[in-house]
Amino acid sequence: MSPLPRPRLRRPRLRAPDRPHYRPGDAMRRWRAFQEQQRVALRESNQFPSDTSLAPTPEPAEPRRSTGGATPLGSAEGGDGPTPERPRTAEGTATAYGSIGKPINRASPIYVGFMAAIGVALAYALVHLITRLTTTLTVLLVAFFLTLALNPIVESLCRRGMRRSGAVTVVCLGLIGVFALLAWLVVPPLVQETTELGNNAPHIADDFLAQRWVKDLDQNYDIGTKVQAEIDKRINDGAFVSQVFGGVLGAGKAVASGLFQAFTILILTLYFLASLPRVKQAAYAMVPATRRPRFISLSEEIMRRVGSYAIGQVLVATINAACSWIMMTILGIPYAAVLAVVVGFLGLIPMVGATLGAVLVAVVAFFVEPQKAIVVGVYYLIYQQVENYLIVPRVMQRTVAVPGAVTVVAALAGGTLLGVLGALLAIPVAAGLLLLYEEVLVPRQEHQ
Repeated sequence: MSPLPRPRLRRPRLRAPDRPHYRPGDAMRRWRAFQEQQRVALRESNQFPSDTSLAPTPEPAEPRRSTGGATPLGSAEGGDGPTPERPRTAEGTATAYGSIGKPINRASPIYVGFMAAIGVALAYALVHLITRLTTTLTVLLVAFFLTLALNPIVESLCRRGMRRSGAVTVVCLGLIGVFALLAWLVVPPLVQETTELGNNAPHIADDFLAQRWVKDLDQNYDIGTKVQAEIDKRINDGAFVSQVFGGVLGAGKAVASGLFQAFTILILTLYFLASLPRVKQAAYAMVPATRRPRFISLSEEIMRRVGSYAIGQVLVATINAACSWIMMTILGIPYAAVLAVVVGFLGLIPMVGATLGAVLVAVVAFFVEPQKAIVVGVYYLIYQQVENYLIVPRVMQRTVAVPGAVTVVAALAGGTLLGVLGALLAIPVAAGLLLLYEEVLVPRQEHQ
């Protein structure tokens, strides 16, 4: 007995429930229409970025009557409603200044290469501009550093009830007094010694020529005649005279430029001191509000440590200069005041400044009396130990502790970039970067 045949079931044709006239392919047509609308919107936004008065006004589409039947091929809607027109493109649209062309293809190699060339040219111009403004940027940097160094004194006076303008005036008068005192200590001895050297120059030359070995050389090789002939030749040579004159003018120009820059730094420092709160508020306002409190706390801590470091370094150098002056006065070394001022300025240079000052004093003492040079060397050897283990820890206890390796690397890098000024600024900059490393970078890596 053969099995009964299975009935053949017909699958019902699926239709969209809300679209009685749905036809296959309508979804793709809708997607293409949406893409075309996006392209038109992009072209219009590129062609009319700021002034929409020139944008073409779309004409209202005439409603199409519903046929109530099947949707024609290519339409996106059914017959129950109006069929939207295909969106018009902005290409070829007439404006007051002519027809609008096709937008620039930003993926074109020519466009990409041209924009890259413009970026390189702008970067080169910026680097060239910064190179030309090196002196101005250096002056601003020194003035800002002095502002951070003097700001703790101004803040201390303000906490005692003095207005900020009055505190800045007091600090300015103090600076002028310090520089006047240094000039009074250095300038008169230099002028006196220079005058004595000019007056005694003929006697020094006669004494030199009267030496026996000089006479022997002159007698055997006729050195005096050759030297005189060379001097006469140089004097009669116009190029040599112009070169010497140009060197003198260059030295005078350098001195005048240095004095002008020092005066400019002083004026900028006073302006920065007077307007520092407003400058900080303006800088803090550019930071997003969510990050502003942490940014302010870190910035204030960096500025406090930089100022404290500068004041501490000046105090350490002043102590070194005062002790050196007392030592040189007791030993009877000449130019004690001038050498003490030089030792104080050299003491501001990290790591090697105090050693350079000690070597300079020892050399001067050696020409006076070799035994005094030995005493000077022993004194500075003992003083360096006292300074490193007693004075510096007490003075720098409120500043950030920078590791020795970081100090050496920072000083070398700063000296290579900006010379002595870079070596002076390298340690506080390294302290600020170390604070950012400890408070920002390390916590962020731990939370990730």
